[in-house]
Amino acid sequence: MKLFRCILLLPVLFSLSCGDVLDKQPLDKLQGENLFSNPEGVKLYMANLYYQLPIEDFTFFRQGFNWNTGDPNNGGFAPAMVTDEAVHTEFGDFIGNDDFQWWDQGYKLIRDTNILIDIIPTLSVSEDETKALVGESAFIRAYAYFALAKRYGGVPLITSVQKYEGDVESLKVPRSTEKETWDFVLKECDVAIQNLAESWPGGERRATKWVAYALKSRVALHAASLSKYGERAPISGTAVDQKLVGLDKSAAAEYYKAAIEASETLINSGKFSLYKPSPASPEEAAENYRKLFEDPNIALNEVIFIKGFARPGAGTGHNYGIWYQPNQTANGWPHPGRMNPTLDLIDAYESYTDPGKSAPVMTTEAGNDINDYNGFSASKNYKRYDDPAGIYKDKDARLWATAVLPGTAWKGQKIIIQAGFIKPDGSAQLFGGEPITANGKTYYPFGAADRTQYSGFDTWGGNNTRTGVSFKKFLNEGVNVAPGWNQTVSDWADFRYAEILLIYAEAIVESGSGKIEEGAKALNDIRRRAGHTKDIPLTIDNVIRERRVELAFENKRFWDLVRRREYHTLFNNSVRHALIPVLDLRVSPAKYIFIRQTIQRLNPATFDYKQYYRYIPGVGSNGLVQNPQY
Repeated sequence: MKLFRCILLLPVLFSLSCGDVLDKQPLDKLQGENLFSNPEGVKLYMANLYYQLPIEDFTFFRQGFNWNTGDPNNGGFAPAMVTDEAVHTEFGDFIGNDDFQWWDQGYKLIRDTNILIDIIPTLSVSEDETKALVGESAFIRAYAYFALAKRYGGVPLITSVQKYEGDVESLKVPRSTEKETWDFVLKECDVAIQNLAESWPGGERRATKWVAYALKSRVALHAASLSKYGERAPISGTAVDQKLVGLDKSAAAEYYKAAIEASETLINSGKFSLYKPSPASPEEAAENYRKLFEDPNIALNEVIFIKGFARPGAGTGHNYGIWYQPNQTANGWPHPGRMNPTLDLIDAYESYTDPGKSAPVMTTEAGNDINDYNGFSASKNYKRYDDPAGIYKDKDARLWATAVLPGTAWKGQKIIIQAGFIKPDGSAQLFGGEPITANGKTYYPFGAADRTQYSGFDTWGGNNTRTGVSFKKFLNEGVNVAPGWNQTVSDWADFRYAEILLIYAEAIVESGSGKIEEGAKALNDIRRRAGHTKDIPLTIDNVIRERRVELAFENKRFWDLVRRREYHTLFNNSVRHALIPVLDLRVSPAKYIFIRQTIQRLNPATFDYKQYYRYIPGVGSNGLVQNPQY
């Protein structure tokens, strides 16, 4: 059985297979021969470590990781909803102090990993098995400290099991500097790289040399960006004075170099490539991209590391299938449609006729309204469409694969997203009201008479998009929603080759390393997979736009805004935007127009400087220096 499928059976395995061992003595008292005397014991313990990995997947929410108990009860609030990627159908709150914390859980994983590391030298296993255990343990510890470093800056570096012998003070480990912490993570990646093989004999979903290189490239880029752009958000306080938070700008070069070298090793290995890199058309590109996320197992040439979900049920499945389907395909589940991609994201996608830059959606013939969010104006000459998806016709294929656009088909149904109509007399009736009859036909504000027959704007139940599009990425078109919690078992691609190419391109352009041709090739290879035929130059704007669209909803945007210190600029009493489809009854037959508008029922949001670091819990007892402004 593949390891990650073991991971998701851990509650059962621990209760049935390991109860005698784990119930009798604390983990730091275990003797190697008790748990690690046979391969199954080692596999089970390692599976527990992998299960605790802070992988930002389908079960990662602002409350924490593996958030998929019997009733998650967070309403489907994903990290994308505190970025410019999406908003929640109902909720509009922004980042709170208690969001995205991972302190106690992080140090639990580190302690459990240190237990294994301390025991490895005592095990009677082969040299190859010892190297594999050393490599996996280093990878897991690197992953854990990476999650801590990007939240808290410098943290206590605990590298062996602590034992309480009556003196609590002796157990208190002060914070290392932020640079020491990042350097430690990269060193652990190197230990993993040196000890791990290129693959596992049975194809298990466990860390390999290549996975460790992927982690190193991601870590190094994050640290490099913090070094280069930390000055954008100046903070002060004891933690800053002691260098517990903050990196010197001079450190950026070494981190960019590490990111380039790690990415380059993966690229030059010949082991990986983009899934279906040369589509014949944008339509084919869209379908290829959609299928990649519906089931990443079909693209093992691109997907470097997968987290699997084994079977439906609490602790083993996830809830993307029930929370994010359009309302029309909810199959009786009462909580669909909650991921609403924003116009801000839609505008970032390129067009095919004018590539190389963002292509904001033009709603008027004059094309001069892209900054006008004041709603309908009878004086404007709006573009009219028979097909509501027509306004997106020239947009990058990845938009079509990421969002359910109005009027397109999903699961055999035409998805109706409509915010009202313009009456024959020229007055607007938006976001509700009564049906009207015109030209001998009855028209409904939301496009249909019954609430089960449309997917937009009606506030009933909080089930309808309020941005003008619904959500598609990761969802399985061929599987009906199974009403109930944690019934979805699609797998998560944690590292994939496209991200490595983007890390490589960004590190090259930001460092000025001179490998412009290589970086441009990495960038344009990804765009060609999306159906683009014209190469564009390697610039930081082009790379960041490409990250936004290629990695959309993969929980990267939140950290991109953090590491590049752009959050406080993007969210400064800021609103997000919608593209509102409206049926225009001033013409016969009726046609659709679109209105660029501020999203309804959503308060402006502001990101404070202090939020670039999370607060450290328990400083009153652990004696650690708190992060600034908390």
